[in-house]
Amino acid sequence: MALLQDVVHAVARRPGVEAVVLASPDGLTIEHLSPPATDADAIAALTATLAQQARDLGRAAGRGRFVTAVLEFNGGMVVLAELGVEGILVVQVRAGTDIGQLLFDLDRHRPAVTELL
Repeated sequence: MALLQDVVHAVARRPGVEAVVLASPDGLTIEHLSPPATDADAIAALTATLAQQARDLGRAAGRGRFVTAVLEFNGGMVVLAELGVEGILVVQVRAGTDIGQLLFDLDRHRPAVTELL
């Protein structure tokens, strides 16, 4: 049986992925694999706030529940994938990386990963 650590490591091995943080809805780091210069705890805390705002936006806009967000910055992208009510997967991706397959796989494997939480 896969463990959360296995999932985080599998995502981190994808081309262009620089860091992976699994955060709880209240902003705590559950698991992460990131370079030493990355503050996983700060990312988890900020992710909780951002995910709540995305949920509120979805309700206000009549779009339903928050599922996935892709934020693009000049230094790369950050993908947030909500995993039920138990967690949010945060994937930092290098600029210029094609994230199509990553998004497909996150959607396809979301139920199995959510079960691990």
